[in-house]
Amino acid sequence: MVLNLVKMITMANMLSMFILMEVVAGGFRFGVDGLRMDYYIMSCPFAESIVKNTVNRALQDDPTLAAALVRMHFHDCFIEGCDGSILIDSTKDNTAEKDSPGNLSLRGYEVIDDAKEQLEDQCPGIVSCADIVAMAARDAIFWSEGPVYDIPKGRKDGRRSKIEDTINLPFPTFNTSELISAFGKRGFTAQEMVALSGAHTLGVARCSSFKNRLSNADANLDSEFAKTLSKTCSAGDNAEQPFDATQNTFDNFYFNALIRKSGVLFSDQVLYTTPRTRNIVYGYAMNQAMFFFDFQQAMVKMGKVDVKEGSNGEVRQNCRKIN
Repeated sequence: MVLNLVKMITMANMLSMFILMEVVAGGFRFGVDGLRMDYYIMSCPFAESIVKNTVNRALQDDPTLAAALVRMHFHDCFIEGCDGSILIDSTKDNTAEKDSPGNLSLRGYEVIDDAKEQLEDQCPGIVSCADIVAMAARDAIFWSEGPVYDIPKGRKDGRRSKIEDTINLPFPTFNTSELISAFGKRGFTAQEMVALSGAHTLGVARCSSFKNRLSNADANLDSEFAKTLSKTCSAGDNAEQPFDATQNTFDNFYFNALIRKSGVLFSDQVLYTTPRTRNIVYGYAMNQAMFFFDFQQAMVKMGKVDVKEGSNGEVRQNCRKIN
């Protein structure tokens, strides 16, 4: 009986070692190029929880940061790919992306800095700033009652951040064709573009981004809502107007607003006024679950745009400057 017990223990140990070897061989190794859900499972196992807890604490203090973190991820990925380039500070020799007119209203950098500082204490030189931005956006969406989804990790941080590159950001004055083209260049379909636009269910727009609609008598703007926008703009260009009635909750109210001709930006409202995308907007307005599903799929795809891997990037010690 003792001999059998020894054999059983020996076999169990061998089986455990075999499983461990299989796990390592199957993608849990670190230093392997490519994005994976389990990228940090052995090199920095608490990375996800550190980022999530940092984001949650920040949002408890300021719920409006949810929109800011989602927007930061988008602005990062749309220029030079998802490589943390939006975080780099300008120097005397280089004006960085964050100082572009289209990025001056971005905020939430301190949340990324906080998470990075904790991660450097726990596992120095392992977790990239680009991954922190992507995880923070995901966690902000979940905190705001949006869809639950996971993202693969393993992005490296880029070494380029130049103001001139931001010319490729979509403008609030874009029509649908221009939006489809801008997103299409990054591999997105028209439907994915509309789904990603649904992120405007969070946050606000500044008067400077939509005041041109008020002077041009926009026929696709509800007259009563136009009065609301005019009242907002009476406080100046930096006055803020929520995109929908629930600015800190991730839902499909944004699409319902478009149907009522109450889209804040011209680039919002054209999604409903254009035949090619109208039915997509209508579908998301009628079916929040469908919007959530398409949005999370598009977000995972966006997080893979032109990522830096291996020697094409680095893991910054400080998210604000290249190593």
